[in-house]
Amino acid sequence: MSPIDSPAVSNRRQWLRHVGGLGLGAAALAAVPEVRLFAQQVQEFIAGPPMPDIAPQQLSQRVWLIYAKDGFPTEANQGMMANVTFVVTKKGVVVLDSGGSLQIGQMAIRMIKKVTSLPVVAVLNSHYHGDHWLGNHAFVEAYGKDLPIYALAHTREQIAGAEGSLWRSLMERWTNQATLGTQVVAPNRTVEHGQVLDFGDTQIRLHHYGRAHTPSDLCVEVVQDKLTYVGDIAMDNRIANMDDGSYVGTFKYYEALQKATGDQLWLPGHGVASRDLLRRYGDFMAGIYEPCLKAVKDAAPVEAARAAVLADPRVASRAKTMQGFDSNIGKYVSLAYLEAEKEAF
Repeated sequence: MSPIDSPAVSNRRQWLRHVGGLGLGAAALAAVPEVRLFAQQVQEFIAGPPMPDIAPQQLSQRVWLIYAKDGFPTEANQGMMANVTFVVTKKGVVVLDSGGSLQIGQMAIRMIKKVTSLPVVAVLNSHYHGDHWLGNHAFVEAYGKDLPIYALAHTREQIAGAEGSLWRSLMERWTNQATLGTQVVAPNRTVEHGQVLDFGDTQIRLHHYGRAHTPSDLCVEVVQDKLTYVGDIAMDNRIANMDDGSYVGTFKYYEALQKATGDQLWLPGHGVASRDLLRRYGDFMAGIYEPCLKAVKDAAPVEAARAAVLADPRVASRAKTMQGFDSNIGKYVSLAYLEAEKEAF
């Protein structure tokens, strides 16, 4: 008998049905201590289904990619919407973003073991959106609570605070509970721009040039392989969430990052790696922002800006194939217009 089927839990189920029949709303139920206790027990005893294996792809001498083909979380993909990348070094494996759930992290560990017998010695979280770090739980479970998990200070604060709990809940809802059982495990080490982590035969240089996708986007350069993981500051074929970001900041970030690293294979958190990723995605972003800036300067309304954006060839050429375009473009035009107002005045 599993704990969730025990008499004590079954009795609580019957009691909850009785309380529900009294017509109490969700808020009232949540305030009942018995309900909170039952919810905690469910969270402890029930986990979502295992994540099916995704064979890793070797991108360079040291870097391997577990590719997420879908851009948004669903029940079908179990939240596998962001790439999990790992670097095999002389001192062990370094994971660049751990995935969107306990189950995804566990799958990633299985795939790492197919490539190398070396242990995971570090995890880096690029930013605080949960599809990139909720897998931390699996790595701590497998390698211990002292496993170094690195992030910028602001990212650590967000994950340890309300943002962490919010993202866990959102992933459960979006995947119809497929990620159930995942616990919030915040980074335990703070890193800074320009810091170099030494793993013997491999040096990893860390970059941060201000607000882009979020205020604290960490880009990770694998120096010897001339490959840089850029997280979500650029995407291959997915329209990025700009709620916490900045168009102008993104353009400045690209310029600074390219100046600091030179020619690189750019690997996004969503999509495939390419050498022209920043140029291509930068053109798309400029196709949104520049018409908005012109509309603001011409005192044209946001509706006119939206029409200009949709007509811009840099945007129109990608509209039919880009994931999430139709459902998000209106919102991100509005955000660009608001930012353009601030920049213009």
